[in-house]
Amino acid sequence: MTTTRSWDAAEHLRDESDIRYYIEAALDEAPDDTAFLAMVLGDVARARNIAELARSTGIARETLYKTLRGEGNPTMATISKLANALGFRLSLAPLQPKPAPRARKPRKAA
Repeated sequence: MTTTRSWDAAEHLRDESDIRYYIEAALDEAPDDTAFLAMVLGDVARARNIAELARSTGIARETLYKTLRGEGNPTMATISKLANALGFRLSLAPLQPKPAPRARKPRKAA
């Protein structure tokens, strides 16, 4: 009989490099899903110290746990506050560079 257990990302976030790559991958996967991002930040918080996160953000622990489980619809303000408390900041980046406008050729006179 094979025994399995739930996989917990927090157990694999051993250093800042692991955490940075984990967050980058999550943002690539679902950049506009705040509930997913909250769960990712929850994994990071569990890898560190969730009680300290509650103190530093001023978010009640129960609210923090609920948010970090991806329940509800966390606001960008909450996500930003959590990211900042964990040592990250949210930013915007262009999806792809826009090509420079092409110069129009002059029309020939009729």
